[in-house]
Amino acid sequence: MRMIENSRLIWNQGDEREPGRHDQVSVAPEKPALERPAQFRVILLNDDYTPMDFVVEVLTTFFGMNEERATQVMLLVHTQGKAVCGVYSRDIAETKAAQVNHHSSECDHPLLCEIERAD
Repeated sequence: MRMIENSRLIWNQGDEREPGRHDQVSVAPEKPALERPAQFRVILLNDDYTPMDFVVEVLTTFFGMNEERATQVMLLVHTQGKAVCGVYSRDIAETKAAQVNHHSSECDHPLLCEIERAD
């Protein structure tokens, strides 16, 4: 017997001894339901040494914020000690945090970024 997959149905082409016989054998299993990936907050932490204009630059460069929104978030970091810069899937959040930390280090600023699960 030979099996042929056609769309979602699997057809039995029949035994070689009975040419032309076609029987429906089974239905292929449904695709499993997909879940949304977990979300993570990217958080910028305050320090006493990084200039405010550098923080605004980081927010506009790495998080696509306009000048006004970046200034608001920078002030939250300054007054509350930390602020959320965005919420992303894990890979993107880790990449953004690593980019910010690397850029800050290259520019000799102690500014740090971390991630935490948002769900």
